[in-house]
Amino acid sequence: MGIIASLSFDSALQYRNDSPMALTDILFRPTYGQKLSLLATLPLIAAALAISVLVSIQSRSLAEREIQALEHQLIEAKKVELRNYVTQARNSFYHIYGPASVHDDVAKEHVSQILSAMIYGKDGFFFVYDYEGTNLVNPRQTQFIGENWRGLTDSQGTPVVDELIRLARQGAGWHSFMWEKPSTGEEGQMIAYVLGLQDWQWAVGTGVFIDDVLATVAAARADVETRVRRTFYYIGGITIVALMVVFASGMFLNIRERRLADAKLKQLTQRVFDAQEEERGRVARELHDGISQILVGVRYALDIARRRVGSEDYTQAESSLNKGIDHLGTAIIEVRRISRDLRPGVLDDLGLGPALKALTDDFAQRTGIKTEFSTVVFRNRLDQNSKIALYRIAQEALTNIERHAEASHVTMDLRGHAKGATMTISDDGRGLPLQNDKTRSGIGLRNMQERIEQLDGSLRLLSSRLNGRGTTIEVQLPLSHMLAPSEDAKATNTPPEPPQPSAGDLH
Repeated sequence: MGIIASLSFDSALQYRNDSPMALTDILFRPTYGQKLSLLATLPLIAAALAISVLVSIQSRSLAEREIQALEHQLIEAKKVELRNYVTQARNSFYHIYGPASVHDDVAKEHVSQILSAMIYGKDGFFFVYDYEGTNLVNPRQTQFIGENWRGLTDSQGTPVVDELIRLARQGAGWHSFMWEKPSTGEEGQMIAYVLGLQDWQWAVGTGVFIDDVLATVAAARADVETRVRRTFYYIGGITIVALMVVFASGMFLNIRERRLADAKLKQLTQRVFDAQEEERGRVARELHDGISQILVGVRYALDIARRRVGSEDYTQAESSLNKGIDHLGTAIIEVRRISRDLRPGVLDDLGLGPALKALTDDFAQRTGIKTEFSTVVFRNRLDQNSKIALYRIAQEALTNIERHAEASHVTMDLRGHAKGATMTISDDGRGLPLQNDKTRSGIGLRNMQERIEQLDGSLRLLSSRLNGRGTTIEVQLPLSHMLAPSEDAKATNTPPEPPQPSAGDLH
């Protein structure tokens, strides 16, 4: 049973500051992510405002309908009360009015006295107008009696007497107008019910002030407005609290993530320092164990040749010089090898394919491990960063194989395709440990992963220790890193090659 291990590493933030000023910057100078969070709260604010306005409108509309229904019920109750008053009054004088003639002044006087005596409450009374507009009965406002009030209007311009006479001619009816209260002298809203005595041409009626109804309705409207405003405040308060909680949570997470990123940045920085020290140590070992020893041999050979020339032993001196020259040739080869490891010139001159070919050939010659390299027509189409990344990944993989895999056979394949480019490196070594995880991964694997992530590519690591299949590294680069033929020609200062059909080429 094999193990498939995939490596993924979090990118570190390029910012570091634990001082109190950093907290101030976080709170008052939001980052891009915080700005996005604040922008994301705008729909919540708009929704809360829309809900508040909708609730207010609906509440007012519903309350207004209920208030109007209440007002209608109260006024209808007043009208029923007035009709009962008028009915009782008519019953009280109907036995006089019924048999009386049109010109029976005694009967009219008797009925007037009866109506004048019928007062109720503080402001309730009966009034009588003839059809000419003359007031005949008004017990609480006697200054109106005997005067003709045709054309009288209230403070709002509503006809009073003329409308009462018109309703009386029709038989009966309701009329609402502003009238002076007898008890206070203040003007108030009155509803009057008038009944016509057609034989005498009298308009008999009474009215009731509905200030209590209007006050009740106004109080109800004020109470509704207060409740709607309070509901609006509640919704606004809840929204503000929710926004503060969201913002505080976002700030807390941002500060926490920044601290974690700072810790990861420390680790990354330390890894970079470790990589630099390791590379410096490797170069120092290469110089000390290789070139330094060779140059020491050259120095000894030249010193021996100098002494032999001084003793005129030219034959032995020539031998020492030849040995020194051989050592110098070896030193030159070592310098070139170290230079190639640091920055291979063939990568810039001939492209990635020849550079990887040279790398695998040198690896096979140096380690004795059978190494095969294959590629398709690639036409040097990768950009410079991608070439360097793939070369370094291949270099790191071969180094790991040499040090740890104990492999006898290595294959490397590079090809372009419709989705980009893929490089696969496989060996038949012992594979990775069974409990391998990214916390114990070496810096080499981390470097490979980070290099490919910088190019938006992917790296897969497949390994098995139980069936002898070794380890496979598969690196994929997206199509965005493939150069167009014109760009490739400009980068290499050579005319573009004509298209050549190939199964692995990018079209």
